[in-house]
Amino acid sequence: MPRSRTNIDHLAVVPSGVYAIDTKRYRGRIQVRKPLFGAPSLLIAGRDRTKLVAGLHKQVDAVRAALAEIAPEAPVRGCFCFVAPEGRLADVGLPVLRTLEIDGFQLYRLRRLAKRLQRTGPLTAEQIEALTAHLAQNFPSA
Repeated sequence: MPRSRTNIDHLAVVPSGVYAIDTKRYRGRIQVRKPLFGAPSLLIAGRDRTKLVAGLHKQVDAVRAALAEIAPEAPVRGCFCFVAPEGRLADVGLPVLRTLEIDGFQLYRLRRLAKRLQRTGPLTAEQIEALTAHLAQNFPSA
């Protein structure tokens, strides 16, 4: 992101909206703990990784701000994509039959995210092209 040490791993502009995707490669079980009182926490291999959620909030806010002038109505979402550690055929640690969510952000494995991005939505091909060009100007590739 400009004027920041933070980066956005991936931006996807698809018919269902704009997605800021934070890709992670961790070993171990991934859990979302929702206490009776207080904020939920993200645990990966037993360690608290909730700070990743705050980072994704910043990314989504930056994308919304960039689109505010040309398409304030465009849906902007954030999500995590967990991929298997390099050289391993093992699972990424997410549940197989359900999608976890924390603070409005869903936690996907790669295939499930690909299916999500292929859904239909309110954006037309022309809108997608315009949003992609605008985002490319505001968030240059590293």
